[in-house]
Amino acid sequence: MPYKNQRSSYTNFILIFVCIKVALNLLAISNYGFHRDELLHLALADHLDWGYKEVPPFIAIVAWLIKAFLGGSVFAARLFPTICSGLIIWLTGKITVELGGRKFAIALACLGVIFSPAFMATGYLFQPVVFDQLWWVLTVWLLLRYVNTQAIKYLYFIGLVLGVGILTKYTMLFFAGALLLGLAISKQRRLLLNRHVWGVVGMAFLIVLPNFIWQIIHHWPVLTHMAELRTQQLEYVSSVEFIAQQFMVHGVAVIVWLVGFLFLLFSFKMRKYQSLAVGYVLMFVFLLLMNGKNYYLFGAYPMLFAAGGYGFERWIKSNIALRVVMLALVTIPNLIILPLVLPVLPLKPTLAVFKYANSNVHFLSFLTRWQDQKQHPLRKIMPIC
Repeated sequence: MPYKNQRSSYTNFILIFVCIKVALNLLAISNYGFHRDELLHLALADHLDWGYKEVPPFIAIVAWLIKAFLGGSVFAARLFPTICSGLIIWLTGKITVELGGRKFAIALACLGVIFSPAFMATGYLFQPVVFDQLWWVLTVWLLLRYVNTQAIKYLYFIGLVLGVGILTKYTMLFFAGALLLGLAISKQRRLLLNRHVWGVVGMAFLIVLPNFIWQIIHHWPVLTHMAELRTQQLEYVSSVEFIAQQFMVHGVAVIVWLVGFLFLLFSFKMRKYQSLAVGYVLMFVFLLLMNGKNYYLFGAYPMLFAAGGYGFERWIKSNIALRVVMLALVTIPNLIILPLVLPVLPLKPTLAVFKYANSNVHFLSFLTRWQDQKQHPLRKIMPIC
């Protein structure tokens, strides 16, 4: 039977969760003012170039489009991140389907990502982070489509996404390398023998070439920026803190991605996709050694949530009551801490929530610990202008 006839696409069902994510973002989209980083990225639109010291050029192009067609309001600036956040949920659902999951698996994976504090916090500000996450998740979905269908077009789509992803944030280079090594180590290494792989690499290189030339002409400002970042910020990130936060930033939904990771790594039924787990480990170790910030790895988690949804669906089978309990477990506790990560309340109530959390919920203290290692009234990325 052709692959396309073997499983439902669950399109309408996935759209329900996309709407939930978009609605949450819209609830917070215009609260407070711009974050200082948003102002930086919007200012780049007035100085279009093939590169900047802090970031590649993609965010400047998006900023130019926003200013040209939507104006300079807070709502306009955060509309694109909101769309990207919805697309991440859409792709999480589609990845779950590619792994063999059905409705319960899709619901568990999508709700896990929607109410994960990590994705609520990074999915609404106008920063490269949410766009970077989108390209990571899209790359995984295209890779799974290629593994499942053997259709060459998905390889070239991957090349296109990799090129745009590198122009968005250079972490895409490391993620692509981790996936490539994951494939080489896994039993799916034969996929790399396809001659079209070189075409994919060439396509990505051509897309990135203008930025590469810009870096050469300007004496590699990216290296200067990385050196400054490492001495001024990353040196304060300890290995223990990085590891601990990977287990804390998703709240109770951590159980979903952990199960997903184990399923990808050890399940016989998911042996075709084992390279995803290996790629995650390689990326984790790389960022650990480089003193990376916790959010650098966030884009890798939707694929693990998708695998976790599939794993729980196989375990729970048709027990409706237990499924409802599981969905509530990964949703309600994270929903309670929603005001800490998404500005859905006015400033004074938000400050009160943070004050209470700092005094009574000590394991959340990392939320308000900035790079100076001191506690502050709000998270660093909360817009308060």
